[in-house]
Formats: sequence, structure tokens, C-alpha cells
Amino acid sequence: MAKSVTTIPATLSRFTAAPINSTKKRRVAAYARVSTDNEEQLTSYEAQVDYYTNYIQGRDDWEFAGVYTDEGITGTNTKKREGFKSMVADALAGKIDLIITKSVSRFARNTVDSLTTIRSLKEHNVECYFEKENIWTFDGKGELLLTIMSSLAQEESRSISENCTWGQRKRFADGKVTVPFNRFLGYDMGPDHNLVVNPEQAKLVKRIYGMFLQGQSPFQIARTLTEEGIPSPGGKDTGTPATSKASSQTRSTRAMRCYRRPSQSTS
Repeated sequence: MAKSVTTIPATLSRFTAAPINSTKKRRVAAYARVSTDNEEQLTSYEAQVDYYTNYIQGRDDWEFAGVYTDEGITGTNTKKREGFKSMVADALAGKIDLIITKSVSRFARNTVDSLTTIRSLKEHNVECYFEKENIWTFDGKGELLLTIMSSLAQEESRSISENCTWGQRKRFADGKVTVPFNRFLGYDMGPDHNLVVNPEQAKLVKRIYGMFLQGQSPFQIARTLTEEGIPSPGGKDTGTPATSKASSQTRSTRAMRCYRRPSQSTS
């Protein structure tokens, strides 16, 4: 007598654990990051945000949950990446089902941070997709590939850091100046790329030193400069009280650190 076999079709996706016939849209967010604030990197940053906004909104089965960003922040750790931490918090709170990012190195260049975050997200049924490497974290081999790629990204970051440090030391040994002139109070860049005293800013530098020698703290100096409406070294207004404090403190402390003997260097 022939046996009767009944095939029971799968009802849950093996990747998302969601019902196959479910019409619920996945809430999808993207993460974009650039590690420096130079013009070329900022262009890449803006392009990432624009691309993923259109990419997610172009899918009928996805619901746009936002683009989380960190600008001018390194990926070697997650401590100062407020956009990243906000995204993870929202995901763990059940507001996001899928996170898309350009590559493993954009997500994190630290293997431990990367794996810890991914595992925590998986425990809350949140998947990550790394577009460049085509890695889906719900896939069986996703974590293995992620471990390998994260390790490579971490090593690449370390190598780049060492190369940059060596380059700076070589410039110092050659007597070449490397300073952010557009944010450097008291000096301009000369035709030979060396320091040239800015007469107007030199007055402010001497005044800051005078206030310091009179016993005023950096905070007191910063408050005075803010109240007088003196802009930051980058030429920006002080803005809100919080940013005023930060920018003016930066202005005064930078001046005191960069000009050890103001009567000679800025005369």
C-alpha cells in the first residue's frame, strides 16, 4: 500500500523569522559615516545619506525609518559616535527591523565592537546588511564573514594611523608646519606654507595671555570673549550658550597652547 506524504510549506522566513505571507513592511534604517571633515569626505557623506534615503524609500516592502549619521568621527570605537548609538538604541527598542550600511568599515573598524553590536541586534530580531560585502547577518555564514571583514578593517585603520603619524613626524623633522590655518588664531599661511603673523588676531592672542597672567581661568576668558561677541578661530558665531562655551574655550585654550611666548611670536 503506497504511503501518502503531505508536504507542509514553510510559514516563517529562515532569515527574518517573520511569516512568509505577512504583508507587514520592514522598518529599514541606514547608517552613514565619514571619519574626517574635509570637503571630499563631506561630499561622500552627503552622497551616502541621499543614496540610502532614495534606496529605502524606493522599496514597496520597506518602511523608511531614517538615516543615522556620524560626521568626522573615527570608526575605531563607538564611544563618541552619537548617531550610531542612537540607531542601536532605537533598534533595540523595536523601532527598526533592518539596518543598511555601505560596508563593514563604515559600521565599525573594531572587531569586538562590531560583533558585540551585531549579536545584540540579532537577539532583538534586527538584521544588518552590508552592501559592499553583500553580508546579511541573519545568514548562517554572515557572522563568520563579518568577523573576517571587521578584522581586516581594524588592521587597515591601524595601518593608516601609523602611516599618518609617521608622515607628521617626518614633516616635523624637516621643519615643515602642519596646522589648520583656517582655525588657527594669530597666524596665517605664508607663500612658503609657513606661519605668518596676523596683526589683528595677534592683538587678541596677547590679550588672552594678559588675562591669563592676571589669574583668569580659561572659562572666565571664554565667557568674556563670548559676551563681547568675538567669533571663534573659524570665524563662526558663538550661537547657543553651550556652543558658545565650547567654541570660546577652544579659542582661548588654543591660543595659550600655541603661543608660548606671545610677546615675541606675535610681535
